[in-house]
Amino acid sequence: MKIINLTEHSSVYTSNVYLVLGDWNAMDDVNTLVDVGRDLSIIGMINEASTGVGKKRVEQVVLTHNHFDHSGLLATIRRMFNPTVYAFSSTLEGVDKLLKDGDTLKMGDRTFEVLHTPGHSNDSICLYCEQDGVVFSGDVPVVIRSAEGTYDKQFVEVLEKLSRGRVDSIYFGHGDPELGNGKALISSSLKNIHALENREQGKESDSPVA
Repeated sequence: MKIINLTEHSSVYTSNVYLVLGDWNAMDDVNTLVDVGRDLSIIGMINEASTGVGKKRVEQVVLTHNHFDHSGLLATIRRMFNPTVYAFSSTLEGVDKLLKDGDTLKMGDRTFEVLHTPGHSNDSICLYCEQDGVVFSGDVPVVIRSAEGTYDKQFVEVLEKLSRGRVDSIYFGHGDPELGNGKALISSSLKNIHALENREQGKESDSPVA
């Protein structure tokens, strides 16, 4: 699997846009964009990328959630490349197929599992390839560095699932990816969440009985 961040050097505010390809550009690989962002410069980069002879340059788009910085170019991408568009929510115009928690999708030459991870937004998802230990997290805050905040039960369950599997690399919706240290970061996040839960339970037990 090859992962190219098309917006790594963007000069406008946008999410990261990842082009996911197979290692050998085989005919059955599925050329995929994870999010589309809002930087028109990705069009030229897609057209210049080695995406395989006789294949659509973008066969599918998978949106991590519906926020504008992740989805702003959707109409343009649809018009230029005519991909199938997947998302967890139907609130955006141009979504062809709705995803469910636990669905699987082929991206490049690998299979990814859809993990519904509410919190940042109700339709936020992570995309997880256990074979390669790769997570696309969108804006889901999978790296939690302090025991602060509140977290949805389903969000915590996703972190627990990831902690039990292989996680090497995390590709975030913004900023540089974490390459090689993903599982340790997930485990640290869970420790901070559990510390917060224990602290809150302690406060409840210390509360006076009316």
